[in-house]
Amino acid sequence: MAPFLETVKSFNDVPITDDGVNTVAFLEAGDGELTSLMSSVGSGAFSPVINDIQGNITKVRERHDATPSQSGTLEVLVTNEKSNKVGSATEGLMWLLRSLAFTGKSLQQAQSNPSEDLKVAFTKGYNVTLGPIHRGSGIFSIQGAIMRAAGLMFNTAIGYCPPRKSFYEKLAANPNGEPCSQEVLDKQLNDWITGLDTIITRMDKFYTKGKHGEIFKSA
Repeated sequence: MAPFLETVKSFNDVPITDDGVNTVAFLEAGDGELTSLMSSVGSGAFSPVINDIQGNITKVRERHDATPSQSGTLEVLVTNEKSNKVGSATEGLMWLLRSLAFTGKSLQQAQSNPSEDLKVAFTKGYNVTLGPIHRGSGIFSIQGAIMRAAGLMFNTAIGYCPPRKSFYEKLAANPNGEPCSQEVLDKQLNDWITGLDTIITRMDKFYTKGKHGEIFKSA
């Protein structure tokens, strides 16, 4: 078995054409995000976060499997779902992209600041992605209560982040041999982050332009 990032599909390998982001490849990379990165955090406190992400992956996958000819790319899937006046996968994809943006920005922060504690990196990633969304709903509304509960869930999970050294060692570990070097791990992780950022940026523009929702909270 190779180190974690060599066993799963990287977002950097997800095909993007004029029609959009390949749905099947994107979902495969999303599954890898769960099995490799989030599970590497190693705390049961992240279980609700992982379950939330998995639930949104399932919504998108079910829509794709039900209408494969109309779901080849994420953009085509959303457009066709809207024309059929349903929106479960569109909303699920929006929340999936938001959670992935949180993970990507957190890891980008960790990679840019090698001496920074993982908990600090994930807190900063949260504050520029999910944080404004969780804090942006009305205080006394039902939606506001749901968002505050979600914010508490993520903040609790972040509080249980492992030491930075343990996290990176787990990503580099190879049960059948020597762990990969830090240089190799950095390249794989940076490629993963770059590929994800490309997709998030593209889909954020698509959602905003088509009025399907918003990946990042507007100022």
